[in-house]
Amino acid sequence: MFLPSPKSGPCRRLILAILLWVAVPATAAAQLTVRIDDPNFEPLPIAIVAPQASAGDERATAERIAGVVTDDLGGSGLFRPIDPNAFVQRDGSEVLAPRFNDWKGIGAEALITSRVFHRTNGDVRIEFRLWDVSTGRQMIGRALETRRANWRRLAHKMSDAIYRRLTGESGYFDTRIVYVSESGPVVNRVKRLAIMDQDGANQRFLTNGENLVLTPRFSPSAQEITYLEYVGQKPRVYILDIDSGQREIVGDFAGMTFAPRFSPDGNKIVMSMARDGNTEIFAMDLRTRATERLTRHQAIDTSPSYSPDGSKIVFDSDRSGRQKIYVMNADGSAVRRISNRPGRYATPVWSPRGDLIAFTKLEEGSFFIGVMRPDGEGERILAQGYLAEGPTWAPNGRVLMYYKKARGGTAQLYSIDLTGRNERPVETSESASDPAWSPLLNN
Repeated sequence: MFLPSPKSGPCRRLILAILLWVAVPATAAAQLTVRIDDPNFEPLPIAIVAPQASAGDERATAERIAGVVTDDLGGSGLFRPIDPNAFVQRDGSEVLAPRFNDWKGIGAEALITSRVFHRTNGDVRIEFRLWDVSTGRQMIGRALETRRANWRRLAHKMSDAIYRRLTGESGYFDTRIVYVSESGPVVNRVKRLAIMDQDGANQRFLTNGENLVLTPRFSPSAQEITYLEYVGQKPRVYILDIDSGQREIVGDFAGMTFAPRFSPDGNKIVMSMARDGNTEIFAMDLRTRATERLTRHQAIDTSPSYSPDGSKIVFDSDRSGRQKIYVMNADGSAVRRISNRPGRYATPVWSPRGDLIAFTKLEEGSFFIGVMRPDGEGERILAQGYLAEGPTWAPNGRVLMYYKKARGGTAQLYSIDLTGRNERPVETSESASDPAWSPLLNN
């Protein structure tokens, strides 16, 4: 959120009943890797074979799983899935004994083979292998099992395992996005909290639209959300349990309240509140409900975000006469400005890796999404668009999601990687804004 110009005045929880990771012996450690930081990077050609299955319903599940894994890996921009029509070996023997010359012949450098089984207890199990085509070595051999209704999460976890093995970094596919879904005319906009898988599947609403909702943010456990809701024109901060749907009031504050966000340990919420005619940053201990004032300045201080270790907070402020980004210790000490280039900066958020801070920038009438190091150096613009705002990080710190509006149109979510080359729209059932990315799901 951008402050007024100084001139104008101041799931339900998706539970995997069984998640089994079984190591299958590999012949040797292969060296095939995706070098993300290579300036001459080209997506890795990968062949994703639909899982082998016997019964008709198993084959349907197998096709769906292959589709999700293909979309996950291809959508990351790091992999180039090969058209299955080009496959030479397709008799089922590739599951355990790939003919690597056949796969080399179609340009594949990595190969994924698998089998799917429907259990009598209602579970679905997939056994998959990742192969280095050039060496003929198995890089991964694992099995995953869950309730059949959760087959999409099984596919996402499979994608995460392959992504990690080939890049050396954590995946981000088994995650969710919470956002503000918007509908209705501009003069009477209905805003509801909504949640979905990171790829846009399983969308559902968390609030009914009776009251205005803003700035949803996940807890570190990914099972709770804090957000702002206007009840009778009065702002209240809530915590919502995604599993039960129950919510509790964090605070019923006398002044305007903005942008609540959890601390990394989940024990605190940091937010900006207006008191005595001035907007400052406060932290609330969720165990005691005690609040602590962190900033003391006549300017507007807002949009706080903790560093991953909880030791620092980044925020934006117009204390210099123009909206810029500042960093301070978590107790409010040692405030220092880190953004020094032209333009106004807003909505800073610390990367889960701790190495970058994402931000929204407004300069000469244009909106930008960018990143900078915590010392303010190395600023890079990744995306541009009309009213582009609200970046949020994937849990591996390699991808951002944000929203932007078409002129005269609706708001839509987009994802983009740190190279700035792989920008993709994220489909939602209604106009969407203010996304927040969950941590990796644990169950």
